[in-house]
Formats: sequence, C-alpha cells, structure tokens
Amino acid sequence: MSITLDAPLSRQDAAAVAGGAELRLSEAAWQRLARGRAIVEAIVDRGMLAYGVNTGVGALCNVVVDRPHQRRLSRSIVMSHAVGVGAPLGAAETRAIMAAAVNNYAHGRSGVRPALVEQLLALLAEDCIPEVPSLGSVGYLSHMAHIALVLIGEGTALHRGERLPGGEALARIGRAPLVLEAKEGLSLVNGSPCVTGLSALALSRAERLAGWADNIAAMSFEVLRGQPVAFDEASLALRVSPGMQASGRRLRALLADSAILAAATGRQTQDPLSLRAVPHVHGAVRDALDMIGTTVERELASVTDNPAVMGTPEAPEVYSEAHAVAPAIGLAMDQLGIAVAELAAMAERRIDRLVNPLVSGLPPFLAADSGVASGFMIAQYTAVSLAARNRRLASPASLDGGITSALQEDHLTHATPAALKALDILDNAEHILAIELLAATQAYDLLEGGLARAAGTDLLYRDVRAALPPYRDDRPLAGDIAVARGILQRDPG
Repeated sequence: MSITLDAPLSRQDAAAVAGGAELRLSEAAWQRLARGRAIVEAIVDRGMLAYGVNTGVGALCNVVVDRPHQRRLSRSIVMSHAVGVGAPLGAAETRAIMAAAVNNYAHGRSGVRPALVEQLLALLAEDCIPEVPSLGSVGYLSHMAHIALVLIGEGTALHRGERLPGGEALARIGRAPLVLEAKEGLSLVNGSPCVTGLSALALSRAERLAGWADNIAAMSFEVLRGQPVAFDEASLALRVSPGMQASGRRLRALLADSAILAAATGRQTQDPLSLRAVPHVHGAVRDALDMIGTTVERELASVTDNPAVMGTPEAPEVYSEAHAVAPAIGLAMDQLGIAVAELAAMAERRIDRLVNPLVSGLPPFLAADSGVASGFMIAQYTAVSLAARNRRLASPASLDGGITSALQEDHLTHATPAALKALDILDNAEHILAIELLAATQAYDLLEGGLARAAGTDLLYRDVRAALPPYRDDRPLAGDIAVARGILQRDPG
C-alpha cells in the first residue's frame, strides 16, 4: 500500500503508515518544502532575529547565535534533546511519529530542506526504524530527537530487525548522514508529531477494539441467555446517540435468529447492566472516539512548529508562537484512555458472570472437570488486575503540570504521556477482551441443550475454535490468551 501526501494526512493514513504502508509526497508538497526553506535562508541572509534559527532555545531564546555557529546550533539541539530513557517504542509507534513529522514539514511552514524529508522517507521505505526510548517527554521534544540522531548518522536503528549504529544503518540503505542547516535542529525536535502520530495509532486501535467489543459482548450475552428486547431498535432510539445506535445494530445482527435466546425469552424481567447496557456503554465509547477523531484530524491539518515561517523569500516573515504545545490532543488522549478503560471494565464484569456459577448456570469457572480443574478462575483474576491498572492509568496526564527551562516553559500539557498511557490502556483492554472471547467460546462448549447459536456468533465461535481447542487445564492458558489477542488484531467485520 502506498500513500501520497498532498493535502494533510488523514488519521487513517497516518495509522496505515504506522502499520507499514509506504509514504510519498506529491509534487505540490515538495514545492511547499522548497518555498519554506527559501524563506528560512532569506531570514538567515537578512539577519532577522528568529527563535531557534539564530538564537538559543528555551530560556536561551534571547542569546543570539551568529551565522558561522548556526549549523553547530542545529546539531547541538538534537544532541541535548536526545534524553529519552526506558524501553524503546515499537516499530509501529515510531513509524507513526515519523509519518506525523513528515506531514508537519509538508505544510511548508517549518523551513526544513527537502533533503531532510527525503531522509525520513527513506528510513520508512527501507524499514530502518530509529530506536526511540519511550520515556522522558513532558509534551514533545525527546522522541523526535532520537529519530533525528539517526538522520545525522548517530543513535541506533533497527534495519529489518537488526540493531545497528545510526551511521551503519544509513549506509545499509545507501544514505549518507545529513549535516543540519539553520533551524533544522529545532524543527526536528519541535512541533508535536510524537503525540499526533501516537494518537492516530491509538485511535485506530481503539476503533478496531470497539468493534470487537460488540462482537464478544454478543457472544457473552447469548451464552448467558440475555433478554434481547433491551436491544430493540425502537427502544434504543429513545436515547440520542449515534454510537449507541451503531452498537445496537451490530448486536441485533449478530444475535439474529438465535435459538438459545429464543428459548430463554421471558426467563427474567431484565438483565444485569453488564449485559443490558452494552449498547449504551459501547455506544458512548464510539461517540467519544468520533469526537477524538475530529481532534486528531485537526492536529494533522495544523502547523505545529515554533517558529513558523511565512511570507516569501523576498518578504520573509517568522512567527514565534506556541503551536508546538498540544493541549487539545492531550485532552483527547486522556479521554480515549478513559473510554477504553470503561469498555474493558465492562468486559471484565461479563467475564465474571461467565465464570461465576452463582449467576451463569454453567459449570464453575468454565472448567471441564470442576475441582480437579480451575478452568478460567485465574484468568478472571488477570482481567480484574488489568482493569484495576487501567483505572490507575486513566488519571489525566493533562493536569500533571510542572515547570521547565527556568520558568520559560511554565505550563506543560503532557500530551505525549497522555498518548503513551492511552496505548498502555489499549494493551490491557485487548488482553481483557481476549480473555472474554476465550471464556465465551468455552461457555458455548459447556452449555447444555444443544440449541443453535445465532449465525453471527457462530462464525465468531468457529474462528476461535479453528485456532484453539477447548480448554481442559492441559496447557498454560497464557498461550491461549496471546492467540486470542492476535485474533483481535484483525478487522472485526
């Protein structure tokens, strides 16, 4: 798959590049880059005072840097900002950041040379991914600095899985290290591509998981013999929520003509909320993701550099502002984390109902031989633990505060940490829903009466059973959870 960037990338395009799609620039985008660079060169030639071009950065913004030292300034910025610590990001996360950076530069307001963007595109095309420590950013800066290191032949990269020094990795793909020119060091660590790329990836994963949550909830609902009248179109239409209507339609389609549910009609007046309120909770998550999607799209359409260059080479303009700060997308990622945590918390409650003989009507803990076998007893413990961890992670990063750079940066939005913890919450949620998928499938095997599943849920059941046999305490259940999580990486249909 190849994506050509002309207008700003969509969030779906950014996520596709994260997943391995090739990224190219249109001729118009290359022209915007060239014009932006010509403006920077005019600023340098005229000696116009411009932050990060011929001044220091942060609290050193009023220290003038003469022309002979501007290359050194760019290199020094990259070196001093490469302060990340901790485990490295995955390839998808790093590719997402790089795609968002290219997107930002292609607006033509950053002033980097086309050669710098060519270097980034070559790394993506050749699967030569910089090693980027995950921690150390209060908003932006450090993640892109580690990517920038590889552009200049420093740092470390993984070339098709092999870990190499940056210079050697460039040589492997036929590229030479860049010598950074005026403003390029600042532009490489500036803007908010880290949070924007990570957010596009997180949103793509969350939307896929929301689809799977409907699928898996339908299986649990059926095997627990719920009352589908709660999902009737006329009833759900009483509450205004596009997301709820979408979840309701999906549930009705999956459960249509279920002999199991037909036999259970009228068994009780109403079901517990973890079953009856599935379209309400899942729908609220869908509505939240739609709003978050608008924010991510706006961020991709925005210039996020400070300073931004405008005007023409004949009449250059430079604007010092705060576009690198990303409060809107930070708030959106906090919201995404909360939404996904709630989706997973409800799934954990359904798991408990599946394994609890007091309410399920099924063998205790879905064990094939209760007493000798524990079945899914401890898998539910794992789900409880992960749901609790999500509650801790869902605390908003946007309110963390902090002061940096000698009071020059005295308000921090922590947007990138918000995106990183949203990705952590997604990891946990995928594991929880994988456990529910396994438990619901096992419950079908133990359900007495021989009644037919709905056609929609039967397809899901068969998909799992094609990959895994029924569980009989005959193998580590952790392996089954990993397989089920792999299923959740597919399109939910």
